[in-house]
Amino acid sequence: MSLADEFAAIAKAAFIAGALSETKKIATKSGRKLVSGTADKAVDVARKVRKPSKYNLEYKKQYAKLKKKHPRSSFSALAKKAHRATKKVMQ
Repeated sequence: MSLADEFAAIAKAAFIAGALSETKKIATKSGRKLVSGTADKAVDVARKVRKPSKYNLEYKKQYAKLKKKHPRSSFSALAKKAHRATKKVMQ
């Protein structure tokens, strides 16, 4: 191994170590949880869950009714029918 190759390997290792420690600092500041010490596996801790809308709750009921009546129908067919039924009920 030549001197240039050794220097490149050392520089690469130093860069990776520096980048990893910097990533840990940033992740800690931003409230993220770091998984297994690597930068590419940073994961959000918790997302705020939004409250379902009135339409969404009604659609859920209509879809459940249709799914019970027609369990073998495809999702897209049931979804279309459920949206139509929801619109009728909401008007």
